[in-house]
Amino acid sequence: MNGPAQHMDVGAYALGVLDEAEAARFEEHLADCPRCAAELDAVLGLTPLLADLKESAPDPGALTARPRPALLDGLLTRVAAVRRAQRTRRLCLAAAAAVLIGAGPLAGSALTSQHAPSHSTVSAAKAMYEEGEKIGAVDPATKVDASVSLQEKPWGTHVALRLANVTGPLTCDLVAVGRNGERQTVTTWAVPAGGYGLRSSGADKWSKEPLYTHGGAALNRKDIDRFEVRTLDGKLLDTIKI
Repeated sequence: MNGPAQHMDVGAYALGVLDEAEAARFEEHLADCPRCAAELDAVLGLTPLLADLKESAPDPGALTARPRPALLDGLLTRVAAVRRAQRTRRLCLAAAAAVLIGAGPLAGSALTSQHAPSHSTVSAAKAMYEEGEKIGAVDPATKVDASVSLQEKPWGTHVALRLANVTGPLTCDLVAVGRNGERQTVTTWAVPAGGYGLRSSGADKWSKEPLYTHGGAALNRKDIDRFEVRTLDGKLLDTIKI
């Protein structure tokens, strides 16, 4: 039995007022019930009070079942381990709080940056673009200005894209086309109505900034023929011949 009644036997078990059969059933329950194990640990610390309560129990001589020493040792060891883990967690949290308090604004800015993925992602993509082999082109019809920065990797080719002089709203992708005709999507993005990398004097601050994004292709650098910047509905915006 493992119902609510079993949870109420902790005090009686600690007092030794259960008979042998009841004690055995409670011990089976106790082996799988951390709640009762923790309560038993606490109750056993109240030795003087328990002694007084036992004296007032009816016919104490007839009720002699007591916790088995081996079982108690095992349960108390388990409870102690749980409490040690809880103490360790509290200490770690306290240490982390102390570091944040000591670090002040620096720690705050580090935490804030985790909640501002747009800025960190743009910076990372721009940094990756600066590191690789750069190839670009301006489409004569659309005037879209796109360039890629390539880095060879064991798994294929890392590609960072810089896109400018494009207006939206659009949803686009960058496609790597292999020399064998195979096509692989490198990355996708959306262009807001304001656009990216616009040169007109009427463009706002954000629209004058180019888009930086990055992704990867499983094709090796030497096996890539070109990159195509397309809208998802199939319009070709720019082609970068490798």
